[in-house]
Amino acid sequence: MAERKKIAFYTLGCKLNFSETSQLSRSFPSEKFQIVDFKDEADIYVINTCVVTEKAEKKSRAAINQAKKRNPDAIIASVGCYSELRPEELVAINEKGIVLGTYEKFNLLEIIDKEEKNISSKEELVKRFIPSYSTGDRTRSFFKIQDGCDYFCSYCTVPYARGRSRSATIAEVVKTAEEIVSTGIKEMILTGVNVGDFGRKNNERLIDLLKKLDNIDGVERIRISSIEPNLLTDEIIEFVASSKKFLPHFHIPLQSGSDKVLKEMCRRYDTKLFRNRIEKIKSLIPDCCIAIDLITGFPGETDNDFNDTFNFISSCDISYMHVFTYSERENTPAAKRTDAIQNSVRNERSKKILALSEKKKNIFLKNNIEKIKNVLFESDNDNGIMYGFTENYIKVKTPFNKELINQIKKVKLLKIEKDGIFAGELIS
Repeated sequence: MAERKKIAFYTLGCKLNFSETSQLSRSFPSEKFQIVDFKDEADIYVINTCVVTEKAEKKSRAAINQAKKRNPDAIIASVGCYSELRPEELVAINEKGIVLGTYEKFNLLEIIDKEEKNISSKEELVKRFIPSYSTGDRTRSFFKIQDGCDYFCSYCTVPYARGRSRSATIAEVVKTAEEIVSTGIKEMILTGVNVGDFGRKNNERLIDLLKKLDNIDGVERIRISSIEPNLLTDEIIEFVASSKKFLPHFHIPLQSGSDKVLKEMCRRYDTKLFRNRIEKIKSLIPDCCIAIDLITGFPGETDNDFNDTFNFISSCDISYMHVFTYSERENTPAAKRTDAIQNSVRNERSKKILALSEKKKNIFLKNNIEKIKNVLFESDNDNGIMYGFTENYIKVKTPFNKELINQIKKVKLLKIEKDGIFAGELIS
């Protein structure tokens, strides 16, 4: 029997990328390939790239160069969003490698066998939906239910990299969900570029999918990873509030707390609608974790605009923020503007929002002290400590016990340690 080739995978960017990398790795048969850590020497390196920010692009290029140093003779495949949008840049640093676009990456095994090289796939990209889910974590799975976006926000390259919005049918998603459950995974995180747009082109609705998933036997917990505020309906919020499987955790992109800036970003809501969504959630699910995304330093963002954002967030009952310093993305309308904000100002604004996020997070955590929550424990043994997450996405630690792996246990949240993680006492 021929010796198995060693293959390593590395993922940058979003949860969607993680689900797709895992799907891609399963296409390599175990009798021919051995998956190794990206830090190890391998025969094949696969790097799933990202272009959301300049920093993500830099990390993508660095990963390619790291792989080249580890084994100069290895096949290096850069795939995904960066490879789709600007393949020539990756070909320049990876001349002997493979550069594959967003759709063609799923044919990587066949392409390696044929010794093909550089393929982007814009025609196919907008037509087909490729289901994906992650299995690297024994407890949770990132489950792609939607791909692409029709929104074309003025700062964003994702629609150009991933194509137009598309999804499988409800029946197809349920079938894949049952496949995930059969692996023993207890929690699914529904992911996509614009999850709330699920099913629109199939004359179906996200809420109808959620109801179907709620009735699948075996899955115990389901999260919605991110959903646009204009697509987060009262019906969805009320459903999550009443469901025993869908968890009290929302991730809602805000991007700016200034209505002027939101309009220039081509976002499809205003701060009034966003506040309404937050208040609706908290009225029905007081302990709900609400995370938001925010961009600082968008072109033309004045001091007054930033202050509006800061004050708006201060007044909203959110749990924490993902803060992005605006980064010019090639060929987007925002990048062509002549009123760019100085990088030093962008960075200073990000620091202020991050400090506000820490205050919000501390308040959220302190409000949960002494409460009893359900924690799904993960498999990692960190020097005798194991971790898990409550239903409202609070990280908890306890002494490692292999009997707890992939189990949901009632835990009393005792105190917040210096690392910001709760020490918990098992109740049952």
